[in-house]
Amino acid sequence: MARRAEPISALPGAGAALFVAALILGTLAAVALRAETGRGFAASDWAALRFTLTQAILSAVTSVGLAIGLARALARRRFFGRSALITLLGAPFILPVIVAILGLLSVFGRAGWISQLLMFFGLEPLQIYGLHGVVLAHVFFNLPLATRLILQGWQEIPAERFRLAAQLNAGPRAMWQLLEAPMLRRVVPGALAVVFAICLSSFAVALTLGGGPRATTIELAIYQAFRFDFDLGRAALLSALQLVLTGGAAFVALRVADNDGAGAGLDRVLRRWDGDTPLARGLDAAWIVGAALFLILPLSAVVVSGVSGLLLLNAGVWMAALTSVLVAGLSTLVLLLLALPMAVAMGRTTLIEVAGILGLAASPLVIGTGLFIVIYPVADPFALALPVTALVNAVMALPFALRILVPQAREVMMRYGRLSLSLDMAGGPFLWRVFLPRMRAQIGFAAGLAAALSMGDLGVITLFADPEVATLPLQVYRLMGAYQMQAAAGAALLLLLLSMGAFWILDRGGRWHAEA
Repeated sequence: MARRAEPISALPGAGAALFVAALILGTLAAVALRAETGRGFAASDWAALRFTLTQAILSAVTSVGLAIGLARALARRRFFGRSALITLLGAPFILPVIVAILGLLSVFGRAGWISQLLMFFGLEPLQIYGLHGVVLAHVFFNLPLATRLILQGWQEIPAERFRLAAQLNAGPRAMWQLLEAPMLRRVVPGALAVVFAICLSSFAVALTLGGGPRATTIELAIYQAFRFDFDLGRAALLSALQLVLTGGAAFVALRVADNDGAGAGLDRVLRRWDGDTPLARGLDAAWIVGAALFLILPLSAVVVSGVSGLLLLNAGVWMAALTSVLVAGLSTLVLLLLALPMAVAMGRTTLIEVAGILGLAASPLVIGTGLFIVIYPVADPFALALPVTALVNAVMALPFALRILVPQAREVMMRYGRLSLSLDMAGGPFLWRVFLPRMRAQIGFAAGLAAALSMGDLGVITLFADPEVATLPLQVYRLMGAYQMQAAAGAALLLLLLSMGAFWILDRGGRWHAEA
């Protein structure tokens, strides 16, 4: 049977998918070929593996455990600022990691706000470095994600079921057993797997808060073997281990994610009669206020300490900021050149779907190591630090961009494809007059997300950068390492403004035509 004609060819999408697959799989093959199979793992490597698994398990369990209480409180309450708080839950995803870490240090560090309060009462200050500091940072980043995943499960329970339970005089315990607990058994395993997979490949958190050899993750061990020892064999061996871990975790996360809903309803406003007691209201208020403070205080600390630090920024910081803007712009352009053709062709070939999720299983440090191994014999990898960083950042953002673009792309193709062909409008005319105008909002959102993630990335650049080249996140890290905390706070505030500003401008630009 002949394939139905389409207004846009699938060949560009297949070519983009082939490039992504070749990049990821080729670098992984280079790492595997360089690994010394007979060498084995040293004691420090096994310690890094144990710490990686320990911190990922603790981070996932803590994040999801706290998210259950917070999501339940948000599901049961309607209050002024609720939508703003739910929006705030998405901020840590695009927040530069180094900015969040500096904010956490300002609040929970030895000289932080809480430690100063403890010392005022004659108590010992907090110690943030080590396992507990890594877990704290991961909870800061992943509690909002887990909350939104679990809150979605609560919102999918039809309001009619709670109404029926109330008519049957079912109490809070019965509602929990009949409605909420079954939903959590369906949603929580997927949330645990997603957070666990994210924490496995966390690099910047361990780099800044690890606190020594006892708190070294596999990705940090790769960086140390690469940057300090220039032991490509050990770096490749550790990269292969990291690939197995992240790939396995991503596979489990995809398999355990249950997309079956809780049933259909009449889309009525949900009223929770089980939350009308004073105890329930008090507990929900405690969850909401506590979570809001946990998220807002570190960001407020960055702003408060960074305002005065802006005056201390030297020319190197401003040059690093310009470098970050250029890298983010290039990364966003590469992402759109890959994601848009793939979104159009998604579903036509298996290759495109596989390439679209490869970025979830691959670690940016592993890809960076593979690119160094490939480039090193023919060119100077350090001279290509910025283009390589932009390329890897684009590939890492690709799965999220496709999730944003694909539904609307399918809708546009289904609604206008046949009509455009009947009007002999295919190829370029269809792309510019029909497809892109109706994809503007999604393109702006995906571009803003890619720009913010690339602006705040502290990963591949640490492998390739020399002392003369730095992005703004790397410059903040260097200032922290030199104990110039006031200047680091100013640079972090500048990075926060650039990241959030890039996201807001691109996202708003995509929606401007519809709102005008």
